[in-house]
Amino acid sequence: MAIKKVWITEDCTGCELCVELCPEVFTIPDDLAVVKEDANIGMYEEKIKEAAEECPVEAIKYEEE
Repeated sequence: MAIKKVWITEDCTGCELCVELCPEVFTIPDDLAVVKEDANIGMYEEKIKEAAEECPVEAIKYEEE
């Protein structure tokens, strides 16, 4: 199933793990991570899933079609 939406909850601690795993999709402009507005999530589905699994506070969420 393809990922159609990715977001980060308020639980984010800004640990930067998601940016290390998938800088094409995630960034930390201030203290907390966000999903880049122009991110091509379809190209990086496996990296997004890995980042979600590895997130220490389970702040990365995604919705599949």
